[in-house]
Amino acid sequence: MAEEKTTERSEFDIELEEETAPAEEVPAAPEENYKEKYEQEHNNFLRLAAEYDNFRKRSQKEKDSAYTNGKADTLAKLLPVYDNLERAMNQETSDAAYKKGVELTMQGLLKIFADLGVEVYGETGDAFDPNLHNAVMHIENEDLAENTISQVFQKGFKTGEKVIHFAMVQVAN
Repeated sequence: MAEEKTTERSEFDIELEEETAPAEEVPAAPEENYKEKYEQEHNNFLRLAAEYDNFRKRSQKEKDSAYTNGKADTLAKLLPVYDNLERAMNQETSDAAYKKGVELTMQGLLKIFADLGVEVYGETGDAFDPNLHNAVMHIENEDLAENTISQVFQKGFKTGEKVIHFAMVQVAN
C-alpha cells in the first residue's frame, strides 16, 4: 500500500510540472537571433553616444553662460559708480585738480570695462534699437531722421550679446 501512494504522488507531481512548465518556444535561426541582438545593441550604443554628446554640449554652454552671467552681475553693481563719475565730469568746477582726478578715475574704469569686454553704447545720432535702448521721451524734430536718438540720459552697457544695462534715450520723430 505504501508503494501505491508513492506511485500516485509521482504521477501527481508529473502532472503539476507539466501544467506549470512554460511552453517551449521554437528557437529562431541562430543567424537571425544574433542579427537582432546586434542591431538592438548597436541602436542602444548610438542612443547612448548621442545622449552623452548632448550632455557635453549642454554642460559647456552652461559653464560659458555661468561665467558671462557672473561677469554681467558684477558689472551691473559697478554701473552706479560709472553714472556718478559721469555726472561729476559734467559738473562745472573751478578746481582743475578735482576735474583731472575725476577724469583719470573715469578713464581707469573705462579701461577695466574694455579689458573685460564690456561695450559702452548709446550716442546721440545713433539709430534707435528697442533691443538696446530704453526710450523714455519722444520729440518731433524735422532736422533728425525717424527713430534717431536725439539725447542720451544714460549710456548702455553690454558684454558680447548680453545687455547689462539698457541705454536711456530720447527718440526723435
